[in-house]
Amino acid sequence: MNVQLFIPCFIDQLNPDTAFNMIKVLEKAGCTVSYNESQTCCGQPAFNAGYWNEAKSVCSKFIKDFSGTDYIVGPSASCVGFVRNYYAKLFDNSSVHNEVKELGKRIFEFSEFLVNVLNIENVGASLNSKATYHDSCAGLRECKIKKEPRKLLANVKGLELVEMNDVETCCGFGGTFAVKFEPISIGMGEQKVENALATGAEYLISTDYSCLMHLQGYIGQKGYNLKTMHLADVLATGW
Repeated sequence: MNVQLFIPCFIDQLNPDTAFNMIKVLEKAGCTVSYNESQTCCGQPAFNAGYWNEAKSVCSKFIKDFSGTDYIVGPSASCVGFVRNYYAKLFDNSSVHNEVKELGKRIFEFSEFLVNVLNIENVGASLNSKATYHDSCAGLRECKIKKEPRKLLANVKGLELVEMNDVETCCGFGGTFAVKFEPISIGMGEQKVENALATGAEYLISTDYSCLMHLQGYIGQKGYNLKTMHLADVLATGW
């Protein structure tokens, strides 16, 4: 199966190892993976900030960069959810309206692609530890992901997964929300971290690095013994 990689800006710039680990898992699953080096942002930051015309220009480039019929897979429910759910609004009644509709059907978040498209729940990973999982807002509400990451984590050898309280509550990042409403954002992050710590977990896992980046900042500032880890990094561990 041919797969085009969609690597979000913050993964590319801040945590490229997650992208390489996603490739590692996809290739083990039998996929032929390609990466268009000309790809840039999906346009979500500009769109969420209200700059729709500027966002449309960036989104138009994304449509061209990911033309074709291959599946598109990314390690971010936030970015995938934006393409899937909001491109149609930006390009409604335009010349690329139908192309955008097809694009939305081809793009998948990493865990949902493994479980729902490839029908794979065990990639042979192992991690001898205790972990808890954070449902990102985008994962739950934009991509409708809930069971997929948990199915994959349940099959990681040696990993004990424990659910935290208020698991579906936002972590407080929300992109520019964290900048515009810093005190509220920090308070929400604190609540999420405290709930994770209460489980006794060593790792806090999610499908969205943006959430993990926000939470890791709070964890590091407090000096807590809790590590954040992207799902792709977990699934590439131990083999």
